[in-house]
Amino acid sequence: MATTEILTVNMGPQHPSTHGVLQLVLQLDGEIVVKATPHIGFLHRGVEKLSEYRTYHQTLPLTDRLDYLAPMHNNFGYVLAVEKLLGITDEIPERAQVIRVIMAELTRLKSHLVWLACHALDIGAMTVFIYCFREREQIMDIYEKVSGARMTSNYMRVGGLMADLPDGLDKDIRSFVDDMPRHIETYEGLLTGNKIWQKRIMGVGTISAEDAIDVGLSGPSLRASGVDWDLRRDNPYSGYENYDFQVPQGTGEGDTWSRYKARLDEMRESCKIVRQGLDRLKPGPVLADIPKICLPPKKDVVNTIEGLIHHFKIVTEGFKPPVGEIYQGVENPKGELGFYIISDGSSHPYRMRIRPPSFVNLQALPQMVQGRLIADVVAVIGTLDIVLGEIDR
Repeated sequence: MATTEILTVNMGPQHPSTHGVLQLVLQLDGEIVVKATPHIGFLHRGVEKLSEYRTYHQTLPLTDRLDYLAPMHNNFGYVLAVEKLLGITDEIPERAQVIRVIMAELTRLKSHLVWLACHALDIGAMTVFIYCFREREQIMDIYEKVSGARMTSNYMRVGGLMADLPDGLDKDIRSFVDDMPRHIETYEGLLTGNKIWQKRIMGVGTISAEDAIDVGLSGPSLRASGVDWDLRRDNPYSGYENYDFQVPQGTGEGDTWSRYKARLDEMRESCKIVRQGLDRLKPGPVLADIPKICLPPKKDVVNTIEGLIHHFKIVTEGFKPPVGEIYQGVENPKGELGFYIISDGSSHPYRMRIRPPSFVNLQALPQMVQGRLIADVVAVIGTLDIVLGEIDR
């Protein structure tokens, strides 16, 4: 009499479709996944512990390396949290607030472009990968002009920004977001109507709204299950309540197809938000006038000895926020990125804990792939859009 045997295999941590050093221990009945167990920790960086030995300013560059595909969003969440701890949220100049939103939405576009490129390539669509990276390079050029770095940018500061936008860059940004919807149509033209693409992702990796909430999903992965929740609208920060945009939910079916549609629609909405931000830009300072907290503008650092000494003191000695604790969440491209900071009144965090959306969203993977084929595991990992840098923070 024929018998069956459950086979245990390792997928990763060096598998090209695990999107980082993720190991999945799969229990298989033939090609059917009986159980999937994620194993992490191969990239542990200790960012939360390192922050306890650095001033609040010195901690900022560590956040770039969390979700390294959305570095400015990491900076954004951190500086908002520290400003909330200091009680200076209302003192941030309007121009700085608007530029923060513009850069955050460009970052959302940049992150979603990498997601679509890699997700499509995992399933076998190579041309989309090339097109997405073509557009991503334009955003990287903008990154380089405002921060001096193409990837691990460090542009936002507690109190505002490192410096104003370079002259004429607003025109380059507007030109990019005006062209971007046409490119999104190209991506959809290659994928959405493609029967192979549809069969690979429709009905795959489903999760109900109730289960999505229970497991802690956020961002596009939550909204694609029909949960209408977005921190930019429902718990606004940096003036997002003044922008007109929709919160896409895909088809609401909670499958890989719905998450695909939700992110494409988000890209279109990000273009709208950036245009509105450019329309709202008015001349003014980009750093709050709080000398004991805010780093002096870049030109003052390089032009005067006094500015350089002041800059050095702020970085090395730091400022001392009042004793207390706060939590600040932002709508990262992958979901809710949160910073929980406890202050003991010293110049560095007593404790800092990060809520990384990739880490929390990964919890849904075993449920999504159970009973599916091995090939579906690849599609579901891609649709979750994880980055191990913030999972193994």
